[in-house]
Amino acid sequence: MEIVKVGMADYKAIKSTGILTTLGLGSCVGIALYDKVNKIAGLAHIMLPSSLEIKNNSNKAKFADTAIEELLKEMLLLGANRRYLVAKLAGGSQMFSFGSNVDILRIGERNVIASRKKLQELDVKIIAEDTGGNYGRTIELDSQDGSLLIKTIGHGTKSI
Repeated sequence: MEIVKVGMADYKAIKSTGILTTLGLGSCVGIALYDKVNKIAGLAHIMLPSSLEIKNNSNKAKFADTAIEELLKEMLLLGANRRYLVAKLAGGSQMFSFGSNVDILRIGERNVIASRKKLQELDVKIIAEDTGGNYGRTIELDSQDGSLLIKTIGHGTKSI
């Protein structure tokens, strides 16, 4: 089985037997899209909520708003059908304690909210989530069944 690595600020889609994996999701969010009928899987590893807030925004994979759109386009090119797409989210941790309630510092939470909002706009249903907390995650999306394996240090392993 092929294992395809998705880096930070990156996305990939596959239509073969394989696993999409991304390492070290802290405040970043992993967005897994899956077409269960055509067995097409896509995974994005986003770092920031919005490309509109940043001047240097040429890497579309870095932001929730643009990465999800680009990933969706790539999956449609591989033969995915929008009607069959579902999403799963993982990550969005608050890795550091700031002792203040400054929104700009709550990047993990903002990433999760932005990802949910974009998926809702695109009419893609989120069927599972493992977000928040204060620990990192490594995730593996199986293109055969759409299961998302979540591995953590100190918080075990689970599949959603």
